[in-house]
Amino acid sequence: MEKKLPVPPFTLETAKQKVQMAEDAWNSRDPERVCMAYTIDTEWRNRSEFIKGREAVKAFLKRKWEKESDYRLKKELWCFMENRLAVRFEYEYHDDKGQWWRAYGNENWEFDENGLMAKRFASINDLAIKEQDRKFR
Repeated sequence: MEKKLPVPPFTLETAKQKVQMAEDAWNSRDPERVCMAYTIDTEWRNRSEFIKGREAVKAFLKRKWEKESDYRLKKELWCFMENRLAVRFEYEYHDDKGQWWRAYGNENWEFDENGLMAKRFASINDLAIKEQDRKFR
């Protein structure tokens, strides 16, 4: 059985650890690494896209990072209980035309007993920014 420590029920310390692990994985921009944190049948809502299953997550992330160059993300734990975390985040990237973007959002995560994320619901807003206004370098 796959296990991704820490597992629920979360404490403040383990919830923060889970968020930091997610931030580190996403900043690797490695779809294979990132998708292993999710259950085989994970359910996602990412903006207006609904994604089902680890393989679909991997394909989504591959497409995402092909379009979002120099991607850099920061996540912050908002609140937690038992097997659920709420996270606020922002990330920056530029598109193929050189336009920089900052995306702001919130995610709700639900984990199975093995610490794999079974559900991820993300609400995200994008803001065009100038390169000199970047926060993350």
